[in-house]
Amino acid sequence: MEADVTRFLQYQLVERGAAQNTIAAYRSDLHQLGAFIQTQRPDGDGPWQAGVNRELIYDFIAHLRKKQYTETSVARKVAAIKAFFHFLTEEGVITANPMEGIASPKVGRQLPRALARGEIDELLEQPLRKATPEGHRDAAMLEMLYATGMRVSELTALDVGHVHLVSQGPYIRCVGKGLRERIIPLHRQAAEAIGEYLKDGRPYLVRNKNQKALFVNRRGDRLTRQGLWLILKGYAHQARLDGKVTPHVLRHSFATHLLFGGAPLREVQELLGHANISSTQIYTHLTDNHLRTIYKRAHPRAN
Repeated sequence: MEADVTRFLQYQLVERGAAQNTIAAYRSDLHQLGAFIQTQRPDGDGPWQAGVNRELIYDFIAHLRKKQYTETSVARKVAAIKAFFHFLTEEGVITANPMEGIASPKVGRQLPRALARGEIDELLEQPLRKATPEGHRDAAMLEMLYATGMRVSELTALDVGHVHLVSQGPYIRCVGKGLRERIIPLHRQAAEAIGEYLKDGRPYLVRNKNQKALFVNRRGDRLTRQGLWLILKGYAHQARLDGKVTPHVLRHSFATHLLFGGAPLREVQELLGHANISSTQIYTHLTDNHLRTIYKRAHPRAN
């Protein structure tokens, strides 16, 4: 279980931009669940998740209440466990999610955070100030993150062969969670940034002609999620957006701006690569007023 917890926490840190305090809380909550599972399966035969079902989760929740944890603490632990098993399901580690149908105590739901268009423009402008191979790479990466709503893990997994800059409609072939493939169209600005990187950036970074990765680091190796996060963090600082920008914020911004533009929820689901519409339905909680606020921040002259 420890290896799965570590991968989950790394995902939360890089993809979601979770704070260190949140990561520490998740780690503590999941270790507590792991200890409880061990008490229920003292023989320890088979994989750790064997026998972890809805009944065991309910027993764990009852155990927490017996220990007199507050409802807020129980809700936090249940939320951490839900996120963990959702991650394992999406990654294909387990086929059945034991948290399916288990409700959390109502403590309010935070709306996804989205950047205004002006903030997006300021962020995307930063790498253009660097006339270097890395600058071309970073410009292409940031354009793609916002233009496609891709997860960081999906973007860093791209190979050159996944990009199709055809004149009649450039697109990316993306392989997401559960090896599900989807086609994501590219708008002109993103396609141009990728084209410039392939011409003036990548050839100067790649050292091995057999390297397939689209985005590489200074050593010519495939760029990691951690490497991309550090790059994004640096540009956010330069754009004076410290604390506002994570890869997931760009993903939320992509989805939010699409919805305000009138895109159907199903279309947004397909572009984001959500296996279930329920994952996308959080955006239905974005009220008209909230969307209008984002739009006015992005377009100050709007009535």
